Amino acid sequence: MDHTSAAFLFLVLAVAVLFSIVVAAISFALACWDGATIPAAFARSGVTFAASLTLCLAALSSIGR
Repeated sequence: MDHTSAAFLFLVLAVAVLFSIVVAAISFALACWDGATIPAAFARSGVTFAASLTLCLAALSSIGR
């Protein structure tokens, strides 16, 4: 499979988003377990989602070069 085809790129992007969602859900659960309020836990999971997605896409873009 060609690494520049649209289907492959969409698949890699979907995997990165799903991985980030799983990491954010774990972060939300850990924040709730730590005793944070629901809005604070959502804020932590949002920051975690953005950070993990940024790292995933940075790693994937560096691999592609």
